[in-house]
Amino acid sequence: LPLFDEIIIAIGYNSTKGGMFDIDERMKLIAEVFVGEAKIKIDKYNKLTIDYCHEVDAQYLLRGLRTAADFEFERGIGQVNRMMAQDVETVFMLTAPEYTPISSSIVRDVIRHNGDLNGLVPKNILSKISS
Repeated sequence: LPLFDEIIIAIGYNSTKGGMFDIDERMKLIAEVFVGEAKIKIDKYNKLTIDYCHEVDAQYLLRGLRTAADFEFERGIGQVNRMMAQDVETVFMLTAPEYTPISSSIVRDVIRHNGDLNGLVPKNILSKISS
């Protein structure tokens, strides 16, 4: 938050990925995590991410990295985005070490097997996810 005047958490439709929650429900959950943060806006889009960046006049595309494999994947996307739009810079940020092993696949597996989600998801949405 200290790095940017505004951060848009934008959820893109991905026809190849089946999420546990639909986009509108994910937007609500994210809004609950960031309640009171005036610099956070939550949105959704169904186009190329770089086209969405142009639509909202975003100069930076912020991507989180957990592992070296994430870097390789994200670097490729960032380079293609740069080829399509030199005016949008991709910025990579490292995940805090305690969150590095957490992925959506792991969380879904813990949920599927009625495991303990403490420490895996934000506390204020635990009851919404496990119910």
